[in-house]
Amino acid sequence: MDMNTIKELRDKSGAGMVDCKKTLEEAGGDLEKAMEILRKKGIAKAAKRSDRQAGEGVIKVEVDPSGKEGYMLEVNAETDFVARNEQFMKFADDAFTILKSKKTAGRDALLSAEMDSATVKGIMDNLSGVIGEKLDIKGAVVLSSDGSIAGYSHMGGRIGVLVSLNKPVKEDLARDIAMQIAASNPKYISPDQVPAAEIEKEKDIYREQIKKEGKPENMVEKILEGKINKYFEDVCLVKQEYIKDDGKKVQDILGDAKIEKFIIFKLAGSPLTCGI
Repeated sequence: MDMNTIKELRDKSGAGMVDCKKTLEEAGGDLEKAMEILRKKGIAKAAKRSDRQAGEGVIKVEVDPSGKEGYMLEVNAETDFVARNEQFMKFADDAFTILKSKKTAGRDALLSAEMDSATVKGIMDNLSGVIGEKLDIKGAVVLSSDGSIAGYSHMGGRIGVLVSLNKPVKEDLARDIAMQIAASNPKYISPDQVPAAEIEKEKDIYREQIKKEGKPENMVEKILEGKINKYFEDVCLVKQEYIKDDGKKVQDILGDAKIEKFIIFKLAGSPLTCGI
């Protein structure tokens, strides 16, 4: 069995090397299937996506003065040393200026945009040769709304969030929601957005856990319902405990406003966009 795959499963699950090796053999080398088996056995306690991928750089976030448009850019380098280099930071600033002025949303559109009589990609590749390290742009987004938009940068530019609400003049509330997203990392806005297949997968895992615990058969469905509701509290933004008041849920602070969309960029993870 490939040691890299065993290590990746260990990083995701927190299980020991021996358990990971045996489970991967049982799963025929399928990493996701092995993760499910470990969870069913109670060895892995949560289905958290591993963010332990290599990735350095900077995430830049800004909202225009009107509060109706937000911008976010992620520029990557191989090492933190290069990510703090003045030339790298200037390139990130210049690319961000182009994103804001030309609204070149999307990685390919931004890379193709004109920059200093060349393209963003051409300047980036040239700088990569000068620095001696691979550079890249992972994501570039422009978020617009007739309501309110806020942005938030966390951990010195390692996490960036944009969020839009459907009501105008709600920038302060939107910023609180952006901070919530950065801290609690939701996957969806509300439970109705969770795919049925994902819910069934979770139920299957919980059923195996409940059986293992020896709970009475007539209690299984009630326990299962509680576990699914707890899952929604983990992955759905409006069901999460509000970070500024643990006596409230996010849905309790929204009033008549609704969350339209949120976007998360993380240096060590994949970009995530969720909207109604």
